[in-house]
Amino acid sequence: MNRAELLEIIRNGESSGVEFKRDDVHPQSLAKEIASLANLEGGYILIGVEDDGTVTELIHPDIEEWVMNICSNDIHPPIIPYFEIVLWEGDKKIGVITIPEDSPDKPYKARQGSRWVTFVRIGSTSREATREQEQRLYQTSGIFRYDIKPVPGSSLKDLDMNRLINYFRDIREQDCPEQEETEQWMTLLINTEIMVESRGKAIPTVGGILLFGKNPNRYLPQAGISAVAYKGQEKDYNTNERDVIKGPVVALFNKDKEIVDTGLVERAIDFVRRNTGSKSYLVEGRRIDRPDYPEEVIRETIVNAIAHRDYTISGTDVELSIYGDRLEVISPGRLPNTVTVERMKTGYRVTRNELIKEVLRDYHYVEATGLGVPRKIIAGMLKHNGTEPDLIEEEYSFMVRLWREKTEG
Repeated sequence: MNRAELLEIIRNGESSGVEFKRDDVHPQSLAKEIASLANLEGGYILIGVEDDGTVTELIHPDIEEWVMNICSNDIHPPIIPYFEIVLWEGDKKIGVITIPEDSPDKPYKARQGSRWVTFVRIGSTSREATREQEQRLYQTSGIFRYDIKPVPGSSLKDLDMNRLINYFRDIREQDCPEQEETEQWMTLLINTEIMVESRGKAIPTVGGILLFGKNPNRYLPQAGISAVAYKGQEKDYNTNERDVIKGPVVALFNKDKEIVDTGLVERAIDFVRRNTGSKSYLVEGRRIDRPDYPEEVIRETIVNAIAHRDYTISGTDVELSIYGDRLEVISPGRLPNTVTVERMKTGYRVTRNELIKEVLRDYHYVEATGLGVPRKIIAGMLKHNGTEPDLIEEEYSFMVRLWREKTEG
C-alpha cells in the first residue's frame, strides 16, 4: 500500500472494512477487530491512528511479530494476514494489517479473557455474533449445512406421504416401503437426509419440511414467497395482486409425469402468468404472441431463489415483485461461500443447501450442469428481448432483475 492509498483510507474514516487503533491497543481488543473483519469481507486495521484519523505513529518494538502472535494465539482458527509498515510524515509510521476478503475458515473467534467469542462487523463496530449470525458463518464456510438441521417439534406426520411416495417411486424410480410401514420409511428418510436422528427420534430436516412438508410455514415462517404485482414502476399500496405463496416446494405428479397438485415453484409461476401480459407481432403474415418474460427464465429464477437462499434468516420470505417495466426476485442472504456475481455469470457452482438442490435436480427443476444462470437466465433474456438481467448482491440479500423490454440509450 502506498501513502496516497493510505491517505484516502484515513480520509474516509472507519467503516465496515476499516478500523483505526492506537499503538497501545490491548492484544485481545486487536484480536476482536481482526476476527470480525475476517468474518465479513476482510479489510484494513491501521495501527497508530486515532479514531478521528489523527496519526500518532508507531512506537511498539517488533510490531509485526507482535501482530502475528496475536493472530496465532488469540484468534481461532489462526489467521495469517498481510502486514506492512507505511511511512507517513517525517519519521511517523503506520502499521497496516490487511485481512483477506475470502477468509475460508469462518467463523473466526477471538480470545476474550477465558472465552472464545465470535464477532461480526456491523458498520464501523464489532459486536458479538448472535446464534443466527454464527450459524450463517458456519454455513458460509461449508462446515454447517442448515438444510439438514432437525426441525424441533416436527415428525413424520408433518411430511406429505403422497409426495414422498411420488418422489421415490416415480421420480427416482426406486422401491419404497408401503405407506403404513413407518419404521422402514424412517430408515429410508434418514438415509436420504429428509429426516435425521436426534436423541433417539427421527425428526424431519429443514430441507425435508421445505420440500415435502404438508404445511412448511408452520415450522419455518421463512418458507414462502411474498409476491406483489404493482400497477406502476415503483412500490405502492395500489397493487394488482398481493399474495403470500405457501406450500411444499415440489409438485405432486402422476405416473405420466403430469402435475396433479402444484408446489411452490408452480404457484409462483402462476402468479407471474396472472400478472404479466404479452405482445403480438406479425411475422411473414403470421401473428406471434411474445410473453413479457419467457417462462423458462422465470422458472429458473424462482428455483434458484428457493434452492440457494439463506434459510437461517427466519421470518423473511423470498420476494417476487412485478412492476410495469421489470420483474424482481430477491433471495434472503448474501451469495454463499466464495461466489461472486461475476463468477455466477460464468457458471461457478457452490451450493448452500445441498439436499434441496439435489432433490430439485431429481425433479429436473434444475439442470445437472449447474449452468442455469448463464445458460438459462442471462442467455434466455438476451434471446427473448435483448436485455441482460441485473444480478445484484446487497448486504443481506441477492436480487435478480429482469427487464420487460429493451429501452433505448
